[in-house]
Amino acid sequence: MNLLHANDRPGRYPPSWYAATAVPAPDRPALQGETRADVCIVGAGYTGLSAALHLARAGLRVVVLEAHRAGWGASGRNGGQVGSGQRLDQDWIEARLPGDARALWDIAEAAKALVQRLGADMPGVDWRPGIAHALRTPAEVGAARVYAERLARDYGYDRIEPLDRAALAGLIGSDAYAGGELDHGAGHIHPLNFALGLAAAAEAAGAVIHEHAEVTRLDPGPPALLHTRSGTVRADHVILACNGYLGGLEPAVAARVMPINNFIIATEPLGSRAPLAQPVAVADSRFVVNYWRQSPDGRLLFGGGESYGYRFPDIVATVRKPMRLVYPQLADARVEYAWGGTLAITMTRMPCFLRVRPHVLSASGYSGHGVALATMAGAILAEAVQGQAARFDVMARLPTPRFPGGAALRHPVLVLAMTWYALRDRLGI
Repeated sequence: MNLLHANDRPGRYPPSWYAATAVPAPDRPALQGETRADVCIVGAGYTGLSAALHLARAGLRVVVLEAHRAGWGASGRNGGQVGSGQRLDQDWIEARLPGDARALWDIAEAAKALVQRLGADMPGVDWRPGIAHALRTPAEVGAARVYAERLARDYGYDRIEPLDRAALAGLIGSDAYAGGELDHGAGHIHPLNFALGLAAAAEAAGAVIHEHAEVTRLDPGPPALLHTRSGTVRADHVILACNGYLGGLEPAVAARVMPINNFIIATEPLGSRAPLAQPVAVADSRFVVNYWRQSPDGRLLFGGGESYGYRFPDIVATVRKPMRLVYPQLADARVEYAWGGTLAITMTRMPCFLRVRPHVLSASGYSGHGVALATMAGAILAEAVQGQAARFDVMARLPTPRFPGGAALRHPVLVLAMTWYALRDRLGI
C-alpha cells in the first residue's frame, strides 16, 4: 500500500482547520503528453515549491509534478512552528561536525528569515512570533537555561527567555510542566496558506505545476525521464522532494528516511476558556512531542501521538489523551476538526540531503522541524542545481545512516524504538 492513497481522498485536502481557512487555490491540470524541462521536481510541498521558486527566478525551465494538490502532504497539515536551529542542538552538532557547526546554525537561522520574508507577501500566512518550550523536569529546565546562555555567548543568539514553573504556567495556562523558555526569535504560521503562497509565487516566476500527476517511474538518464499515468517529463536535473510520501521511487533515499504519521485536533472556539495568555506556539520535551497553539478564532490546535503503519488510528481519541493531561479543564471541549499526515524521520533525526546520482538530488527527513528547514532546503537544492553546492555539501555531511536492514526492515526497527521511547515518556524518564 502507498501512503499517498492510504488515508485521503484522491486530490482532496484533508478536512482540517487549515483547509477550512485556506486562501482560494486553482486546481491545476495533470500532465498530458511529453514535456521538456531543465529541472523536474517531484513533490509540491515546501521543499519542492521553494526549489521551483528559486530556480524559476534564476531563469530555468521548471516542471513540478505533484500526486495530489500543492501543499497536500505534511506541508499543509503540520503544527506551523518555525523553530530555531537544526532539529538537534548545537552540542550534538559540535560533537560530530565541529567544522560545520557555525554554518549549520547560520543555515537554520537563515531558514527562519526566509519563511518570514517569503510569507510576508502571501495572504493568510499570519506570522506570529514566539515558541514556548515546556519542560517536564527541573533537570531539563536547568539544562535549557545553560544551553540558552551558550547560544547567546557562542552564537550571538539572545532571543530565549527562561521561564520558571509559575511563569510558564501563566503563559500556557497549565501547571503540567516544571518550567521552560520562550524563544522570541521563533514563530508560527498557517502552514497550508504558506504552501499555497509558495506555489503561486513559483508559477508567477515561470514554473509549471502539474497536480494529480503521481510519478510512477524515474529513469535517471541523463536526461532523466519521469513517468506519470498520462505523461512524461524529460529533464536535465531531478529534485526528489517527496519526504514521507516517497514510497519506492528511490531506494537510496527510502533506506535512510522513514515515514511516520502524526495527528492534530482543533477544538471549538473556546472564548474565555482559551488557555494561552499570549498568541505563542508551544512544544513540550516529550520524545513523542505534544505541540499546540491557538487559532485566530480561539480554537486550541493540539498535536500529539504518532503511528507507524499505513492506516491512521482514531485521531480524536489519540490526541485527546495527551491534551487532557496538559489541559484537564478542556476535557469536555468539542473537537470540530481532526486530521493526520505523514512526515519523515531519519535515524539521527537530522535532515537527509543526498546526491542520489550526478543529476538527481534529494532532501527530506526533517523529523518534525521542517517548516523552516524544508523551505531552506528548496533554496539550497536550487543553488546546487546551478553549481553552487557549498551549503548543500554542509547539509549532506550531517550523518543520516541507513536504517538497519534498509527500507525492508526500517518499519519494525522503528516501531520497537518508538515503543521504548513512548514508554519512557509515560514513566517520566
